[in-house]
Amino acid sequence: MKRILVLNGPNLNLLGVREPDVYGTVTLADIEREVAAYAAERGATVDCFQSNHEGVLIDRLHAARGVYDGIVYNPGAHTHYSYALRDAVSSIDVPTVEVHLSDISSREDFRKVSVIAPVCIAQIKGKGKEGYKEAVDVLLGR
Repeated sequence: MKRILVLNGPNLNLLGVREPDVYGTVTLADIEREVAAYAAERGATVDCFQSNHEGVLIDRLHAARGVYDGIVYNPGAHTHYSYALRDAVSSIDVPTVEVHLSDISSREDFRKVSVIAPVCIAQIKGKGKEGYKEAVDVLLGR
């Protein structure tokens, strides 16, 4: 059975109340429940983790080595500037798919660039919570 880590970065704990016109009203707990059920239907298990702290996310990525077969990662705002998280993803041998609820390429200029995407096997953006499920499919299809 494949094991997948669903990792979420800063401010994603506020989904459902944070900018509902951009992110909708779905909560992070809703997404985690749906993704876990979706993965289970496909023979995989999911562990979910969220933090607003860069170092904690780096530690979680490092700890994923040898434990997980893949990572679904929404880095939040870290997407655009965290070379430390980019290096953490590139330094572990765990396939990672970057996910964004909104289409970052059609938002503010500073959101259009991801420093993390180049070290991921795929980037999924603008598909809401369904993007997380698509990321699971990408990982299971490897």
